[in-house]
Amino acid sequence: VLPDDADARKELLLLAPSIRVPCLTHDGAKVWNTLAIAQYLNEIKPDAGLMPAERIARAHCRSVSGEMNSGFANLRASLPMNLKAKFPGHKIWAGAQPDIDRIVEIWTECLAAYGGPYLFGTKPGMADAMYAPVVTRFLTYDVKLSARCIRYCQTIMALPEMKEWVAAAKLELDDIEELDMDF
Repeated sequence: VLPDDADARKELLLLAPSIRVPCLTHDGAKVWNTLAIAQYLNEIKPDAGLMPAERIARAHCRSVSGEMNSGFANLRASLPMNLKAKFPGHKIWAGAQPDIDRIVEIWTECLAAYGGPYLFGTKPGMADAMYAPVVTRFLTYDVKLSARCIRYCQTIMALPEMKEWVAAAKLELDDIEELDMDF
């Protein structure tokens, strides 16, 4: 969705009062915040395993998912999501480095605590969905990561849903000028 497209803006307003995507409409409910959508899905499909079964792990999952949902503004501003491009050797803006460091800390902690290959164990879940856009940013901008975090990124990118998302993005006809940066 192009940010300055008035028609797209009107369509988004019909979907969600925040004028942002994603927005889920299901069985009379309209949910438009990523974390709210994830929690709603967990409510309607509790057996899907989106969140850990164990209370302490579930609280940890909520915390790191919430941190992703509401944080990392410098990362978002300096490394915009762009599934069509690769910028090898990209110089990371100093303001984004603390966000990157915190994300790496979260991933490393979760992978160690829950055994991987996903953040909370052997199946992808809510936290992995929340951090999937970060995985793409790290790969697009060639962010230097530990071997363990590289394996996590590869695991996420190997998911069929991620392959589908990347393929669909590459088919989009409109380019967004803000993403066509010279580095």
